[in-house]
Amino acid sequence: MLPVLRLYSFASIPAVAAVVAGAGVFVAQVVRYPGSEHEGAAFDIERVTTGVYLARGTGAMPVGANAAVVEGERSLLIVDSNVSPAAAATLLEELRAVTDKPVRTVVNTHFHFDHAHGNQVYGPDVEIIGHEFTREMMVAGRSMSGRTYDAMIGSLPERIAQLRAQLDSASDASVRSDLERQIATQESYRAATDAVTPVPPRTTLTQRLTLHRDGRTVRVLFLGRAHTGGDVVVHLPDDGVLITGDMLSSNPPYMGDSYPVEWIETLEQLKRLEFDWVVPGHGPAFQDRAKIDQLQAYLRDFWVRARQLHNAGVGASEAARRIDMRDHADSFSSVRSPGVSVLAVERVFDLFEGGG
Repeated sequence: MLPVLRLYSFASIPAVAAVVAGAGVFVAQVVRYPGSEHEGAAFDIERVTTGVYLARGTGAMPVGANAAVVEGERSLLIVDSNVSPAAAATLLEELRAVTDKPVRTVVNTHFHFDHAHGNQVYGPDVEIIGHEFTREMMVAGRSMSGRTYDAMIGSLPERIAQLRAQLDSASDASVRSDLERQIATQESYRAATDAVTPVPPRTTLTQRLTLHRDGRTVRVLFLGRAHTGGDVVVHLPDDGVLITGDMLSSNPPYMGDSYPVEWIETLEQLKRLEFDWVVPGHGPAFQDRAKIDQLQAYLRDFWVRARQLHNAGVGASEAARRIDMRDHADSFSSVRSPGVSVLAVERVFDLFEGGG
């Protein structure tokens, strides 16, 4: 079990503005970012190894993905900037309990909103790094449109309306209280995501980029298409740490923009790296390298089962209900019942039909 630094801030304090100085980004004053109000700590900040931390959301406010923090001699590098400026600025605030060093570098592992929509709190003196595909997608507006965004963020108004309809018909006091809490959370989340102005990476790579700075070696690597067309991993070879974004975690990842067959081969390339710890984009850090084999097996079976149903003329929604991955339950605790994400099935059906 990793040690946890549970950082408690004042109740309902707004997020802290990121202010750019020559040395990077530091916390200077308290201002309100939309959707930043929360009770208690928004992040559990876990020490993985010396100078490497995993910041995971506590549920106090929507933060999206994990953020990894790499501490150098004079500054910080952050991998993935969370889901909104409110979340990113709150992380900067809470990091002050760990270190007073400024942020000089941000790496986006891929273009999805929950990993890159906090970029705007970092000014032009902060280097934002990502794959060229990630920049292209963000410049084209794809972090704020398409199947993934529409299902998870674009649907927020509809979800809020549904909760309000339930509240209107509810009479039990405890049920009403719970619905009111859910509505408040969703409205705060909508305010936070409405405040996003996407800022794409300003430094890009196609294959690899090595940073030698602040006493650390940081390798940013593109090993092949996987969760998206431009996933990068961050390898700290001297620290035995691999930061994987959504390419590898303890449970089956979201697949709505994925390339499952290529993903299997990309994971084979991942095996060639030396590391002791995996710091994923969601969930806890772990050391079990068998997770790579387990994910490869899951992806193979998912692909085969989806293709069989597609070839039989079954539609994506029905196929999503029929696909049963419970034979992988020993590897992935979240697999508890038949059925998979319809977004994943729609994606692989697109690939079967020649889509990119």
